Amino acid sequence: MLNINQSKTNGELTISLEGRLDTTTAPQLEDTISGKIDDVKKLVFDLAKLEYISSAGLRVLLSTQKVMNKQGDMVVKNSSEEILEIFEVTGFSDILTIQ
Repeated sequence: MLNINQSKTNGELTISLEGRLDTTTAPQLEDTISGKIDDVKKLVFDLAKLEYISSAGLRVLLSTQKVMNKQGDMVVKNSSEEILEIFEVTGFSDILTIQ
């Protein structure tokens, strides 16, 4: 299960994820992002409550990063040690801006 919370102020969109981002929930995140980041200058993913991310979840982050590269910044913050390790092992720590 994945809970997605959003808040938007002055061109900055924060998306907080809670639960598991995997093959069953990745489409839910894609739907949430689709069409909502067109006018966003800064996108923040708050992963403080994310327990797990699979390759499907990583794919969503990567495709979103590619869009944001053209129009602004994307930041991933508050990742747990487990999520940070996944980013390290997959090389995503070199692609994503992690705070």
